[in-house]
Amino acid sequence: MSTPAYPDGKKISARIEILNKRILEAKKRDLYPYMHSSDAVEGVHVTVHGRPMLQFASYSYLDLLGHPRINAAAKAAIEKFGTGTHGVRFLAGTTRIHVELEKKIASFKKAEAAVAIASGYSANFGTISALLGRHDVVISDKINHASIVDGCILSRAQFVRFEHNDMAALEKALGEAPKNGAKLVVADAVFSMDGDILDLPEVIRLCRKFKALLMIDEAHSLGVLGKKGHGIEEHFGIDPAEGLIDIRMGTLSKTIPSIGGYIAGNAKLINYLKHSVRPFIFSAALPPPSAAAAKTAFEVIEDEPWRVEKLHKNTDYFLKTLQARGFNTLKSQTPIVPIIIGDEEKALEMTRLVRNEGIFIVPILPPAVQPNTTRIRATVTAGHSLQEIDRAITTFEKIARSLRILRPEIH
Repeated sequence: MSTPAYPDGKKISARIEILNKRILEAKKRDLYPYMHSSDAVEGVHVTVHGRPMLQFASYSYLDLLGHPRINAAAKAAIEKFGTGTHGVRFLAGTTRIHVELEKKIASFKKAEAAVAIASGYSANFGTISALLGRHDVVISDKINHASIVDGCILSRAQFVRFEHNDMAALEKALGEAPKNGAKLVVADAVFSMDGDILDLPEVIRLCRKFKALLMIDEAHSLGVLGKKGHGIEEHFGIDPAEGLIDIRMGTLSKTIPSIGGYIAGNAKLINYLKHSVRPFIFSAALPPPSAAAAKTAFEVIEDEPWRVEKLHKNTDYFLKTLQARGFNTLKSQTPIVPIIIGDEEKALEMTRLVRNEGIFIVPILPPAVQPNTTRIRATVTAGHSLQEIDRAITTFEKIARSLRILRPEIH
């Protein structure tokens, strides 16, 4: 790569070279664990480079990817509308399927209205930046998803971060917020790296006390929390009709096996967002087959409640068995299970060795997580059998003991 003549170009080139060198070195040692392409996916079984593997890194929590009813809906939408739209939703890109999807989301979340946006990432940053301005304050949990962080920065509001799930810190931040602007508190319902659950009742109490709006990201709680999988409000026994969460965000690409994101709330809010969120106005509409798949997935969740029940049983078994074998899973209560390794080199080596045993997992390294908390993030789904879960845990334990992540067994 030639070096540009201007100083800023040299700095950029240096950054590119440094990262590419690190990646190349990792690949030479067979320790690069990312972006491996799959040849086929069938439930919790995936074929990677021709090799069958048991999947423990998927967000398909209810095992809906490939569901015949959802596939049929997508195929029917292709026949009716084709593979894409004529443009953005605001102009020529809205179809009947988009309208039906938004009605279904609103019904599922017991909200007045909803809007579907091209991705969960853009739903978050577009909504936050559309609602706030220079004289406002946005208060965010310290380990919220990057899309929330980027929305807070783009909004140009005062950006305050409080310690993770620390309600005393949130109360302090709200009490110190300027009085002359709007206040928005935003947090994940389930935290994507730790698997723990937001203390929603206390967050709601504090928001009402300090007259702050509340936005909750349900990317990892939809289909996961609550007896019927309706999310964090159901989990805590909170009636959505009370409107205690002002802005409810979710994705259509995790439990829901499609693509996109949504915002649900009162009708005036949603109408405002449809005319203000830049990714909605200036990005292409969801492809009709994706919208049809998403709508049908919500219906399947309601029609097949056994999936949520099985997910809860599998999650409980997975967590308790890992902990009994000596693994540190932090405070996870959900299918997102961090297996703390600490040392980056050992996490990469464990990933390689576990994959060699036919179990697909992924490591999470800093800066995505705090230093010394490098982990394997394993996810369990409704599609796993107890035998498959046992196989994975036995493999994790064997490799962890061989690498002295867990103490070697004494014979």
